[in-house]
Amino acid sequence: MKESMRLDKYLADMGVGTRSEVKGLIKKGKIQVNGTIANDYSRKIIVGTDVIMYAGEEITYLEYEYFMLNKPAGVLSATEDKHAKTVLDLLTTSKRKDLFPVGRLDKDTEGLLLITNDGALSHALLSPKKHVDKMYYAKVEGMVTEQDVEAFAEGLQMDEEWRAMPAKLKILVQDTISEITLVIQEGKFHQVKRMFEVVGKKVIFLKRLSMGPLQLDEKLMPGEYRKLTEEELQKLKESHS
Repeated sequence: MKESMRLDKYLADMGVGTRSEVKGLIKKGKIQVNGTIANDYSRKIIVGTDVIMYAGEEITYLEYEYFMLNKPAGVLSATEDKHAKTVLDLLTTSKRKDLFPVGRLDKDTEGLLLITNDGALSHALLSPKKHVDKMYYAKVEGMVTEQDVEAFAEGLQMDEEWRAMPAKLKILVQDTISEITLVIQEGKFHQVKRMFEVVGKKVIFLKRLSMGPLQLDEKLMPGEYRKLTEEELQKLKESHS
């Protein structure tokens, strides 16, 4: 059985306007349903069957949207902020108005961020019980050693109450500025930076490369985004079903 919903909710969900703005458009005869002008904002629409038109365009209903963003530094992983640009400000082609970032990256951290309105998928990816791998690339001030690799693999004692889960540290460049990849399964506040502080080093650049089976598209420049492919979405859902 196909879902039905009020016309004003349908249009508001798809970003045509707020509920009150949408009602105004309907009163002015700006909305058509199945080729005739709609005049009742409370009428029921059969999603996927009825054809809704506004300004010469068909308004198709999307229950969920999924975007991969290459988050740039200097942007907040938040839905809104009065003083700073957020990741949602970068999404100019989304239909839904209830999108949110799945987890967060620090303001100065770059890389993969999934943005959606699918709460169930978000919960599955962020749940500590699911142990979802998250891979980061970092530049680190200080010589990263095999001792660090072993310490990360054992799980670092972060403070009196928190011992980090075992993490996979791989050294790419070993120098005064080292380059590494790190796979963790947690996502605590400033976690990667704090882990390196425990071993006496400082992260000076951080970028997330993957989250579960989802890998950052190398073609996306910082600040660019695209919809997830069907294959990517299927892999995400299968990995947490």
